[in-house]
Amino acid sequence: MSEEILVQKAIKGDQEAFLALMHLYEEALYRTAISYMKNEGDALEAIQEVTYRAYRSIKTVKQPAYFKTWLIRIMMNYCQDILKKSRREVLEETLLMKHGIIEDFTFLEVEEALLNLSDYERELLHLKYFEDVKIKDIAIMWNTPEGTIKTRLHKALRALRAVFEEKGEIKRV
Repeated sequence: MSEEILVQKAIKGDQEAFLALMHLYEEALYRTAISYMKNEGDALEAIQEVTYRAYRSIKTVKQPAYFKTWLIRIMMNYCQDILKKSRREVLEETLLMKHGIIEDFTFLEVEEALLNLSDYERELLHLKYFEDVKIKDIAIMWNTPEGTIKTRLHKALRALRAVFEEKGEIKRV
C-alpha cells in the first residue's frame, strides 16, 4: 500500500494506517530527535510525544504527499521547545569518556557547530541534509520561493564552514 493511501486512511481515522506510517518513519523521527536531544532517553520520549501529537492532529494534514515533512516538523518544533525550556548544553567528549562511552565524536562536532547557527539555518540544514527533504518541498512547507531557500541554504552552509575554519579545519576550495 502506498504512503499516500496510508495517510488518507489515517486522516479518516484508521488507526492501523497511522501505526503503519509511524513505523515507516520511526528511524527518521529517531534521528531527528537524537540530533536535537543528544541522548536516547530524551529522544525516545520525544518520539512518544510526537506520536501522540501527530495522532491528535492528523486531520490537519493538507497534502498526504508531505506527511513525512509534516511529521518531522512536529518533531523539530517539539525538540526546540524542550531545549528552550531546559537550556541543555552539548556534552563534552571527556564527560562521555568518563562514563565509558567511546566512539566517533564527529557528530558532536557537527552538532556543536550547528549550535552557532540561527534556528532557521539549523532547521534548513537539518531538513535538507539529515532528512533528505527536497528544496522544492521545503519551499512549499515554509511558503517561501525555491530560490530564496537555495540562497539561505548556501548562506547557512557558508556559515557552518566558517565555524569549522575558525576551529582550525583545513580550508576547502
